[in-house]
Amino acid sequence: MSGRRVLVFSSVGELGSSLAQLLSSRAEKALSSGGSCFSLGLSGGSLVSILSKELPAVPNLDCSKWLIGFCDERLVPFSDPESTYGLYKNQLFGKINIPEERILAIDPSLPVKECAEDYASKLSKAFSTEKIPVFDVLLLGMGPDGHTCSLFPDHPLLQERQKTVAPISDSPKPPPQRVTMTLPMVNAARCVVFVSTGGSKAPVLKHVLEGGEGPALPAALVSPDQGELFWLLDEPAAASLTSPVERPGPGAKL
Repeated sequence: MSGRRVLVFSSVGELGSSLAQLLSSRAEKALSSGGSCFSLGLSGGSLVSILSKELPAVPNLDCSKWLIGFCDERLVPFSDPESTYGLYKNQLFGKINIPEERILAIDPSLPVKECAEDYASKLSKAFSTEKIPVFDVLLLGMGPDGHTCSLFPDHPLLQERQKTVAPISDSPKPPPQRVTMTLPMVNAARCVVFVSTGGSKAPVLKHVLEGGEGPALPAALVSPDQGELFWLLDEPAAASLTSPVERPGPGAKL
């Protein structure tokens, strides 16, 4: 791994602009190096509004060769406000030129176990691999309990080493039924980017980034085997950190 970078921005707007630029540059890198696509894994939460505002504003952005997946998803109909796919479909996908067939979503009509297996199969087929699919970039959020994807503290799924995508039926945060990428899948990515904003995240961010008592929280277990790891924070989220951070100016290249 090339090392973790923790970057603190003066506003969510500056953070979002730098995130959009990072995605644009990583897409250009993936496609210019002979790749057939740029693969991006999305998470929900505040990322939906940030990306929906900032990505369409990138000049001359061409998403026609992007491949979109989801780091986790709630087992609800796409019309449900809890559906991450539904949120992105309503707020982002219509604003960028991404072909519908290049967006890999779960089948919410299936029972949760079959849904996870079906989604894992879709990923394997899209990446043409029997091994762990390697995304160019995964975008992750973090809950106030330190969870990421649908990997929660002290949950048995943190020990999963065989599956790339796993079902969860007892999520401590509703809705209880979800499918999620596992840690081996997340840590196989070429680049993982956490986005965390707001003062409510400050205490858990200190625990995740600087350590604390008890077992490591799920977000702290994300450490790409061969890839980059970014934490993009705003000032309120970073308020409790004492370790060195980067404070890039507006328009900084990541």
